[in-house]
Amino acid sequence: MSRLLLFCCCLLIALPAWTAEIIFSSSTDNPAIQAFVNELKQRRPDDLIRFVALKDLPEPAQLPDTSRLVLLDRPSLDWRLADPAGPPTLALRISRLQANSLSAPLPAQLSLLWSDPSPQRQMRLARLLLPAAKRVGLLYDANSAFLLDEYRQAARAQGMTLVTRRWSDTRDGRPLLYLLAHSDLLLGMNNVELFNSHTVKNLLLTSYTHQRPVIGPSASFVQAGSLASIYSDQSDWLDSLEERLDQPPASWPQSGYPSHFKVTSNPQVARSLAIKLPSNESLAQKLAEGEHP
Repeated sequence: MSRLLLFCCCLLIALPAWTAEIIFSSSTDNPAIQAFVNELKQRRPDDLIRFVALKDLPEPAQLPDTSRLVLLDRPSLDWRLADPAGPPTLALRISRLQANSLSAPLPAQLSLLWSDPSPQRQMRLARLLLPAAKRVGLLYDANSAFLLDEYRQAARAQGMTLVTRRWSDTRDGRPLLYLLAHSDLLLGMNNVELFNSHTVKNLLLTSYTHQRPVIGPSASFVQAGSLASIYSDQSDWLDSLEERLDQPPASWPQSGYPSHFKVTSNPQVARSLAIKLPSNESLAQKLAEGEHP
């Protein structure tokens, strides 16, 4: 540990004042992580960017305050939460449900970037695709109930009403059937307890039978048969990360959604439901314009 700390200090002494040290870390290493880090290196050749496995990092307080930490998984976030001191830190791809289960308070210099699609964007996407829709159905459970107000506000902003049903047992189809009978579409929440490989077939087939489109919760669900969803790919995550890194850490919000995103849709489902489907690019552009008038 002391060698690593000495190494970090020596690097900082040798670096020009305009160079930033950016340390990526996670509990695992794989080609996808290395590709992500290498892409940022190519984008920011003047910065010192490297990956350090979580097991090889010292305590957060022992890292230089001038460095920037980028954490890529939940174990690395838990490691950071164990120490209120430490350098400015960005935790990427953390779900709202994961964050809500954290027991430790967030350090002052920690900023979370959510992996979930923004409820506001998903609701605006629903409005673009279904301009006559008035009621949006939403399934939730005990762990995701805290998000209901945010979804309700997002629906209200689009002139729609949110109709909710608690789904405590995914083997019980009654909550889903109620929503399909009392709403114009179903909005999928990023909750793997409800929307997963075991429930996807029943959710989508039942919704399709009732001629109700499903928005979200992810790109994989769109491939399986939902109508459309917001998502962020590696390029979007890199763009969003760069925006944070270009700002002074004091201006980083405590949490937020990626600022860059794309739209994916299912043309076959749209045709089956007689829905006119614009291109994914035009949908994403309209959504982005709505955020930055």
